[in-house]
Amino acid sequence: MLFLFIYSTHLVEIVLKFMSVQINYNSAYKKNSTNIVLFVDEKYSISNLKKFISASEYSFVLDLLKTKDLKKKIISFEISSKRKIILVSFKKNPKSIEAENLGAKFYDIFKELKQKEFIVTSETLSHQNRNAIGHFLHGIKLKSYKFEKYKTKKNKDKLNITVVGKNIPSIKDQSKFNALEDGTFFTRDLVSEPGNILHPDEYAKRINYLKKIGLKINIYDENKLKKLGMNTLLGVGQGSIRGSYLVTMEWNGAKDKSKPLAFVGKGVCFDTGGISLKPAKFMEDMTYDMAGSAVVVGLMKSLALRKAKINAVGVVGLVENMPGGNAQRPGDIVKSYSGKTVEILNTDAEGRLVLADALTYTEEKFKPKFIVDLATLTGAIIVSLGSEYAGLFSNDDKLSKQLIDAGEKVEEKLWRMPLNKNFDKLIDSKNADVQNINYVGGAGSTTAAQFLQRFIINKTPWAHLDIAGMAFSKYGGALNSGGATGYGVRLLNKLIEDHYE
Repeated sequence: MLFLFIYSTHLVEIVLKFMSVQINYNSAYKKNSTNIVLFVDEKYSISNLKKFISASEYSFVLDLLKTKDLKKKIISFEISSKRKIILVSFKKNPKSIEAENLGAKFYDIFKELKQKEFIVTSETLSHQNRNAIGHFLHGIKLKSYKFEKYKTKKNKDKLNITVVGKNIPSIKDQSKFNALEDGTFFTRDLVSEPGNILHPDEYAKRINYLKKIGLKINIYDENKLKKLGMNTLLGVGQGSIRGSYLVTMEWNGAKDKSKPLAFVGKGVCFDTGGISLKPAKFMEDMTYDMAGSAVVVGLMKSLALRKAKINAVGVVGLVENMPGGNAQRPGDIVKSYSGKTVEILNTDAEGRLVLADALTYTEEKFKPKFIVDLATLTGAIIVSLGSEYAGLFSNDDKLSKQLIDAGEKVEEKLWRMPLNKNFDKLIDSKNADVQNINYVGGAGSTTAAQFLQRFIINKTPWAHLDIAGMAFSKYGGALNSGGATGYGVRLLNKLIEDHYE
């Protein structure tokens, strides 16, 4: 991704080269430009568009509107083989997500057209809606993401958009959009990488590069983890020839020394299930079992790029779960960083073991205001919620409500699931303090979260997001075109913006 900013005291022109979309901001406007995008109200009133198109074009559009379905949000008029007029219908005061979804829809409609040049007239939106333009473009860029790194023949077509007029987001707002897109795309890139490329050793190196944007990075390798006593994390990775790591990322953007917000992610770079081997069918998808960690990394990158005025820490456990000669066995008992002992009944319930040590360490080391962990933890959450909601488990009502509200605003939705001491009997072990699965059956996602809760030692407000159904999409969604979704980056960024910044 390349960002190029050009500023002039007389004429503001900003060029953003962003994946398959290039966006230019330019205050100059040429009436006879090729393809033009104009904004209208829900009734498709066009009287205010006369100064942007010719009299004959105005009459043509006005006449054809009588034959169009005005319930559609975007209507195109073909003036000639080289010129189109596109009307985009906005509410008077659209929500941010509505503008973003319109942008994504615009990209979907016009990405296949031979015409790749469009003029977007910001003046056709009222002044109070100037940020709607920013969110509209944000939606276009989010939808435009493609992972073609390993294709020998890449699609080099670009959608070129020039935004004209003064009714545009401020430079500060544009920078925020750019940072959020960069973080989201970084998350998608990480999740999209194959397991032979993004193994724990390489992943730790990539995170270390984020020092350049102001994050403080600490990488704990196996020797350091052994000294710390992080045996539940190490046990997961001991069957692999790759290393196991805990990586911390700190952003100190607040002027005071306030407690940081903490985000913890599961980073199982490839999950075979270990000795409790998974079925072969669809095992190739287990490259995305590190999506929780990728969300944390992408979020921390966004916060640093936009110079967020908070203190935050991201913690990720990076392992590879392989059935090697030294692999952890069902029946093993290990001592966690917290001191609690864990009986391993199934080596495919490995994510909770990685998070157990990471959660306790984060709470003890950083004493955060709250902890939110993210993980593609259970298939059971997909059975419960499909690919519409991530599961939310929490010991704190206030934090839960803040997360749910933030998710609604960016359409990264959460559904709160139960935690209760009555579930403890399902994970109490006869041979250790706790066992890593519920062998009785049922409540798979809840018992996994109940397990994690035992490693929050000091009653810190905590939320666990099971994103197994949301991190990867075979079919695509409103703001992504299929594959890695980046779910969670925008959600957590919104949580921070609304309540902690």
